[in-house]
Amino acid sequence: MFDNLQDKMLSTLKKVRGQGKISEKNIQDTIKEIRLHLLEADVNFKVVKLFIDRVKAKALGEEVIGQLSAGQQFVKIVHDELVAILGGQAEELNVRGKPGVVFLVGLQGVGKTTTAAKLALHIRQKMKKKPGLVPADIYRPAAIDQLKTLAKQNNFPVFPTEPGQEPTDILNKAKKWAEEEMVEIMIIDTAGRLQIDDALMDELEGMKKAMPPSEVLLVADAMLGQQSVNVAEGFHSRLGLTGLVLTKIDGDARGGAALSIRESTGIPIKFLGTGEKVAGLEVFHPDRLAGRILDMGDVLSLAEKAQEVISEKEAKASAKKIAKNEFTIEDFLKQIHMMKKLGGMESIMKMIPGMNQAMKGMKGMSPPDSEVKKIEAIIQSMTQQERKNHKILNGSRRLRIANGSGTEVRDVNKFVKQFEDAKKMMSKMMKMGLGRGGMGGNPFGGGRMPF
Repeated sequence: MFDNLQDKMLSTLKKVRGQGKISEKNIQDTIKEIRLHLLEADVNFKVVKLFIDRVKAKALGEEVIGQLSAGQQFVKIVHDELVAILGGQAEELNVRGKPGVVFLVGLQGVGKTTTAAKLALHIRQKMKKKPGLVPADIYRPAAIDQLKTLAKQNNFPVFPTEPGQEPTDILNKAKKWAEEEMVEIMIIDTAGRLQIDDALMDELEGMKKAMPPSEVLLVADAMLGQQSVNVAEGFHSRLGLTGLVLTKIDGDARGGAALSIRESTGIPIKFLGTGEKVAGLEVFHPDRLAGRILDMGDVLSLAEKAQEVISEKEAKASAKKIAKNEFTIEDFLKQIHMMKKLGGMESIMKMIPGMNQAMKGMKGMSPPDSEVKKIEAIIQSMTQQERKNHKILNGSRRLRIANGSGTEVRDVNKFVKQFEDAKKMMSKMMKMGLGRGGMGGNPFGGGRMPF
């Protein structure tokens, strides 16, 4: 979502980054460009003005701190003010009561039902509490069926709502159901409309009175841009929102909603949603998003994702094999599968400082994930014996693998050669002590990827 804004911001900041001295004219010209970039990204003009005024006041009044150059200090000011505009710090769910109650509200088509299942998984994995799903969109039987299906696929308790029931009746019966199921946090998937209207708000207010929630989260489509701000203000005035969930942040929108909505409404963004998979929900960290926009990376999020995917036992076993030079192509395939769970090679590289721009500079080269797919196809065309001992790969075997994977023999030869080089490098690094602490279990294996 932020690629276009990132490119323009970095292009502008590149002019001042690294400079030991910055004149007032440098600052004024740079700030003028940043203002234009933010407006083009669909950031609310009032938010842009506030942001620019803060940056200007600090930049013109700051002295160089420590060993940072004046240019680097200016970039730091921009980063810090981006963090402030985005809310300053992460805000988790604040759920009280037995059971706790979370309302998900929003317009139709923003992803409320999918978000309900995503939030349930987050509550179970991160908060270590038992979630329960309550379908309350009585106007769309498909939404009720969808939530029941998601609940079954992920082993969540779900209230057996039937089309035609009144929302308040559903909530009253769901209270007893939650006690019987020992549900600790109930997630209520409410009805939506194509636009805000009094009928919808009256219904939601009635539901809120029937079952007062700890959290009222607005699920908003980040692709809507400034309209998301208007929607948030409309819901907030009637329901008193406690947080926001921005969905579809992996889309190609300009990103202005994420940068505007907190400052415009005062409501904290609590989660970001990506894709349709239930695991596609992350806690919103303003500092990490600011870091992504300025290509400073997001290593903390990457580390957290890796911990979810890679167990300590697997990491140690992998590190041990690397140290003993026993790492096989079969082991490497397992790491490819782990990497895919992390979002793929390109997603990983975007979280490493400076790598997003470096990837864009690799013109004429295949995207990393395309290369990984080719390697995966090559490995899957091997027999178990060949994966465990690549030394037996003679000419006829390599031809068979190439035919089976839709590649050419030279592709197979290239992979085998790079695997051997990477294996030697990883083993050497482990012996030097650079791979301790379980790094052997990550998708990089303590060395470079063989492509």
